[in-house]
Amino acid sequence: MAVESFSTASVMDLVPRQSSRRSHAVFVALQREIVLGDLPPDSALTEMELAQRFHCSQSTVREALMQLSEEGLVKRLPHRGTLVAPCRTEDARALINIRREVECGYLERVLANAGRGLVGQLRDELDAMRNAARDGDEYRLSVHDRAFHTALFAAADLPLVVPILTRCLIHNHRYKIMNSQPNRALEETAERHVPIVEALRAGNIDHLRAVLAHHISTIVDFGPDLTGRPCA
Repeated sequence: MAVESFSTASVMDLVPRQSSRRSHAVFVALQREIVLGDLPPDSALTEMELAQRFHCSQSTVREALMQLSEEGLVKRLPHRGTLVAPCRTEDARALINIRREVECGYLERVLANAGRGLVGQLRDELDAMRNAARDGDEYRLSVHDRAFHTALFAAADLPLVVPILTRCLIHNHRYKIMNSQPNRALEETAERHVPIVEALRAGNIDHLRAVLAHHISTIVDFGPDLTGRPCA
């Protein structure tokens, strides 16, 4: 099966690309399998086997693995090859705390810089999450979820901080997926973003901070439904 026809083609253009199209396709395919747990922690990845699987060169695979390493999804060890990164509770807790500090700490800048199109952009990502949930596509939902939060924070105009947030986001999603029960409530996952959009639209910074902090803190345990209700 050629890499161009791999099943992730439908989401390839949704994931930011930093390499050639062929290596990006391998990167997205492997990212999907790691995030969903199809490639479990500490799985060994060899360039030769991946090149055979994706019908591409080892240099193409190497480029994809370097991108995964930058995201912290794999560990490239001298003389030991490449291993899928661990997915530990301790790391998840630390990343959630960092993410909450990043996303909630600069909302004054978000509201000051947010253009009229930001609410519409977030609603588009929310609708895309709903569609992915209805299709049962958890990976595509996670891609749009990450895009939602990245777009919201981008309004703070702190570009050097964005890579920190994006790493937190992908590892939060991976931990949540790998530690949730089967038949996860994907539609509820999408709807959890409604209070964020509404608080942003209203321009209420205290409510936005409270709703966003709750959203992040309950990424694994959803907690009470805040949709349509003011936050205490």
